[in-house]
Amino acid sequence: MKKVFSGVFLAMMLMLFSLPAYAAHNTIKIDGVVVTTDAAPETKNNRTMVPLRVISENLGATVNWKDSKVTLTNNKMQITLQPNSNTVIKNGKTELLDVKPYLKNNRLFVPIRFIAETFGCQVNYQNSTVTVDTAPLLINNVKIKAIQEEYHMTMGGIVQQLQGNTYHKALYKVIVENKGNLVEAPANYSWQYDIDHPGSYYKVEQLDFMSHENKSVQQFDLYSLNGPFSDEELKGYPKALIHDVTADKWYLFTNTALESIYQLMNTATNNGFVKVLSNTVV
Repeated sequence: MKKVFSGVFLAMMLMLFSLPAYAAHNTIKIDGVVVTTDAAPETKNNRTMVPLRVISENLGATVNWKDSKVTLTNNKMQITLQPNSNTVIKNGKTELLDVKPYLKNNRLFVPIRFIAETFGCQVNYQNSTVTVDTAPLLINNVKIKAIQEEYHMTMGGIVQQLQGNTYHKALYKVIVENKGNLVEAPANYSWQYDIDHPGSYYKVEQLDFMSHENKSVQQFDLYSLNGPFSDEELKGYPKALIHDVTADKWYLFTNTALESIYQLMNTATNNGFVKVLSNTVV
C-alpha cells in the first residue's frame, strides 16, 4: 500500500514540476473596475503579465508595430519592446526587463507593473487581483468620478455611467479638440425627431461629467441634423452641433467626432467600464 501511495505522490510531483512557469490571475482592476478581457493576466517569473490590449485600450496608450517591434506611446512617454527580448527602449534610453514579453494565442503579453508605472500609474497585487490606479480627469480643479451618458430611442431611453479615468480623459479630449466655432442656437432642437422642419436638430446624447459628490461639473449635449430632407433644404446647416450646457454656448461639431465618441463608449462597454443605471427601452 505504501508503494502505491509513493508512486502516486511521485507522479503528482512530476506533473507539478513539469507545468510551465505561468499562472493565471483571477481578475485585473483598473480604477476600481474589473476589466473584461479575452485573455486573463498571468504570472511569469513572479511578474504579472497582461495582454497588450489591456494596456492600449484601458490605459490610453497608442500601439504601433514595426519590424516585429511594438511601440507604446502615452503622452510624452514612449516604450519600444519586442517579443522574447528583455531589452526595452524608454524615451530613447535602453533598459532591461526582468521578464521577457511573449506571444501566446496571438496575444502579446507584457509586464504590467513596468509599463503602468512608467506611464505614471500605481500598481498593486493582492488576493489574485491586479489593481491599477490612474490619475483622474480634472475639470475646473474638480476630480471627475464618472461620465453619465443619456440617450433616447424610439421607445424609451438609457442612462449609463462610464468609469475609468483614461476613458474620461479621452472623451473630454475629443470634445475639446473638435469643438468648432461658436454659433447661434438652432431654431428647433429636442430629443425627438422633427421631420416637419428642415434645419432642426435631434439630441443624440447627453454627457455629464460627474464629481465624486455625484454632481454634474460640466454637461455637453450632442446634436445631429434631422432628416430626411433634400440637399437644398439642408443647405447651410451644419451636420452636427455641440451645446456646452454649463456655459450655455453652442459650437460646430463633426460627425467624425461623434463617431469617435461612439467608438470610445463601445470599447469601454466591451471592457466592462460602463454600468447601466436605467433602461426604459421597450
